[in-house]
Amino acid sequence: MPFFSLDFARFQRLKIEGRALMLLAGPILTAHLAQQALAFTDTVMAGRVSATDLAGVAVGGSLWIPVSLFLYGVLLAITPMVAQLHGSGHTAETGPLVRRGTLVALPMVVVAMLLLGHADTVFTMMEVVPEVSLIASRYLKAIAWGLPAAAVFFLLRNLSEGLGLVRPSMLIGVASLPVNVAANYVLIHGKLGFPALGGVGCGWASAITLWFMCGCMVMTILRGRTYAATHCFDFGRPCGQEGAMQILRLGWPIGCSLLVESSVFALIALFLAPLGALVVASHQITLNYSATVFMVPLSIASAITIRVGHAVGSKRFDQAHRVSQVGLVVNSLVAVLTACLTMLFAEQIASLYTNDSQVVAIAVGLLYLNALYQVSDAYQVSAVAALRGYKDTRMPLLLILIAFWGIAMPLGYSLALTSVWGHPMGATGFWISLIVGLSVSAVLLGVRLHRVQRRQQPNERN
Repeated sequence: MPFFSLDFARFQRLKIEGRALMLLAGPILTAHLAQQALAFTDTVMAGRVSATDLAGVAVGGSLWIPVSLFLYGVLLAITPMVAQLHGSGHTAETGPLVRRGTLVALPMVVVAMLLLGHADTVFTMMEVVPEVSLIASRYLKAIAWGLPAAAVFFLLRNLSEGLGLVRPSMLIGVASLPVNVAANYVLIHGKLGFPALGGVGCGWASAITLWFMCGCMVMTILRGRTYAATHCFDFGRPCGQEGAMQILRLGWPIGCSLLVESSVFALIALFLAPLGALVVASHQITLNYSATVFMVPLSIASAITIRVGHAVGSKRFDQAHRVSQVGLVVNSLVAVLTACLTMLFAEQIASLYTNDSQVVAIAVGLLYLNALYQVSDAYQVSAVAALRGYKDTRMPLLLILIAFWGIAMPLGYSLALTSVWGHPMGATGFWISLIVGLSVSAVLLGVRLHRVQRRQQPNERN
């Protein structure tokens, strides 16, 4: 009977933790889907102008996405740092920490703006069609003016989420959608006295939307009573022990990890380009669907980082361990569900993107492969999120480099484009390599998480 009671009590704790994770993950998922919708809106509205405008926005986006992801990743260090400070009862140090984050963000924003402003040089080296290059470079010069706003928004959103307050970013993300649509409509088609800018208007609309999101987040932090204890805008208050170098040391591996993963997918698209429009189109369909579905495990992973950070900050290492376990299980179960749905409705999913039967046929095969890696993808993103909660980011970067660039890319290239393993497999070869790479990443990061947690056990007993 006592044994049964002990197991029941443990089950109840796990159940409570699972509910807490999902309550955090829900608003984060909504915010992420809103961000996805912004990119989707740009694509659709530019595509209705002309194929050249659509291509220009797509090419410009191929450079904007890695740059913005790196900035976001570096500043993502704020989330676990705030979570640990809040968990340890030092909430008053979180606002000054965010102000220190501006010292990290400012030089990155300047460099990024210079890079995007001279993107035409990059496009010339890549031999992009001049008409597409012109639109893409002007698009990037326009959206670059939104980078300062993006940096401030990332800093303040990470402060809010580190405190466990995730609804503001959700509401702001949803509110930004009509702003982006309206700005696109006015600037693309030249309404209200503005010149018709075509695809370039998407860049200006995105910059306006970023400033809108930044302004909303600033007002939220300024006027929200919940944030008063952070002293975020109390510029007379000295900063705590956590400084800009700590943010940079923790954040740059996160930024590099996101850059590594996004660059792998971008490089695969380049390798597949010579194989023809059918292969490229089917790959893009699978990639877009994969990115959308990935928002679910990514959102749960963000909740894991927050919960683990709070537990570690308050020295409750047993709870941090429990959060990690529950997060890994919940994310894996959700991935099993989405994988089954993908397998069952692969043809219908592909048909949502195109009416071309040949593209659908190729995409269905790739969607089956995508379903096979969803569980390992969910597991590895959960493990790396838990490690961020422990402020462990350097070793995960190394492990991700090994899995993606040491294993997945060489294997994918040899399977897809060479005769090393037999007849070249095209896009299928790359997707098989992604299954292998993500599985290796899941194992390596899982082992790393176990070792980090074991190191905490002596502290837990003290």
